[in-house]
Amino acid sequence: MKFNTRLIAYLGFAGTLFLGCGGTADILSTPIENIDTSPLKVTELTDAEAKNWGHLDLLNDTIPGMSVDKAYAEIIKNKKGKKVIVAVIDSGIDIDHEDLDEVIWTNKGEIPNNGKDDDNNGYVDDIHGWNFLGDAYDEQLEYVRILASGDTSNPDFSTAKTQYDTDYQLWMGRKTQYDQIAQAVNGAHETLTKHFGKSDYTIKEVNAIKTEDEALLQAIQIANGMNGNGLSLAEAKEEINNALESINERLNFNLNKNFSGRKTGDNINDLSDKGYGNGNVKPVKKSESHGTHVAGIIAAERNNGKGANGVANNVEIMSIRAVPNGDEYDKDVALAIRYAVDNGAKVINGSFGKSFSPHAEWVRDAIKYASDNDVVFVHAAGNDSKNVDVERNFPDDNVDFVEVSNTYIRVGSLTNKYGSKMVSGFSNYGKKNVDIFAPGSAIYSTFPENDYESIGGTSMASPAVAGVVALVRSYYPKLTAAQVKQVVLESGLPLTTKVVVGGDASNVKSFSDLSTSGRIANAYNALIMASKL
Repeated sequence: MKFNTRLIAYLGFAGTLFLGCGGTADILSTPIENIDTSPLKVTELTDAEAKNWGHLDLLNDTIPGMSVDKAYAEIIKNKKGKKVIVAVIDSGIDIDHEDLDEVIWTNKGEIPNNGKDDDNNGYVDDIHGWNFLGDAYDEQLEYVRILASGDTSNPDFSTAKTQYDTDYQLWMGRKTQYDQIAQAVNGAHETLTKHFGKSDYTIKEVNAIKTEDEALLQAIQIANGMNGNGLSLAEAKEEINNALESINERLNFNLNKNFSGRKTGDNINDLSDKGYGNGNVKPVKKSESHGTHVAGIIAAERNNGKGANGVANNVEIMSIRAVPNGDEYDKDVALAIRYAVDNGAKVINGSFGKSFSPHAEWVRDAIKYASDNDVVFVHAAGNDSKNVDVERNFPDDNVDFVEVSNTYIRVGSLTNKYGSKMVSGFSNYGKKNVDIFAPGSAIYSTFPENDYESIGGTSMASPAVAGVVALVRSYYPKLTAAQVKQVVLESGLPLTTKVVVGGDASNVKSFSDLSTSGRIANAYNALIMASKL
């Protein structure tokens, strides 16, 4: 769940202002910027750079992007590669988006809306993919489902109970904080609106007020606090309301042991019970935006004068809706991977994950199935700031570090600031269980209804790498999936920079120890290496 960092920062301000929490913690210093031989970028990113930083070049731009623009300018140029189908297993995708509508996969063996399985693949009217969720959207987290089952013999039951108690208390605390912040901000906005006789007052006007009225003085203080975080009170109201909506969803659905979001009528514990769901791969509402954003990172139509450019230029996106607003079901993910493989995908992106997986073997077998059928599966490392060599994260491709696939790539996230703060504070890492890092913080891409937004997560880093994989598979189609994985990992830029890990300034590691490759993905180098195999 994404929270606006400005609001999280504001919690500290709010604590001293009206939550009665006292002073602030000491600021921890970060290590000296040891960045091998490359210079640091000392100026702020321009708007153009901010919207495209993941495609920029470390040497030319001093930004740790993937050298995508350089690859197009110097290697790809006007060459035409082979069309590659990339399956996006995610939430719904806005297949009518102005920047995606020309790159959506169409199942040519299926006749639209005739209620028949024309191609005999087991799915009726799967024109652009498949929707394993049906009409569902909200869901519980996996460990909540374990508790709701009441099966105390489940070996994960006790751990799930501990996790639930911790998380429920955390989210109830956040709700209390945001409710109090909302009350203060709404009150301040009403006070200032009444004072000025208008709601669109400026911070300059606020600071020009001369008064001894306590309510106005409080409102001025709150307005300045928000302004310090880049927000007007009107903007703060909107963002706080959005945050409260997310918090309430977490409490009412994700952590609600009495809620069941499943609407497909299948048996979640029977992998052979197939054919459920439908062919509608679109989001059920605009806020279901994750899949659309991921698809744009991979394949938004390049240089069309609209919003964003995808990494790959000759792909078709197969939309597979299997990730709800909560934790995905293992059955849905396993069948989604097999659907992608059986219907021609050569690359699969999975920007999802969880810490409990009752049927992990189903998904692992599907990952092996993809590998056995020459398909690369790219997966987000997760956003828990943890070492996934120690703390489990699903799905994965191994049992006790013995891998079942040689085409699975797990991706950690980078920020646009080269140096000690290069690793996204939320990103998971692991010398054995994470393969490579790629741009994932503040990534600009497509949102439903022809919109565009910048959001962050390893969910954004994974499709960046999936795009590079697709580029290599397009221009060097004779390479096997295993060779393409090797190319992507070995062609990345190797770094030994000392970096802050998990957003904890006291936790400093060599970047080379955070993944198997110790590298950041680089499209330019990948294409050069691929040409030599």
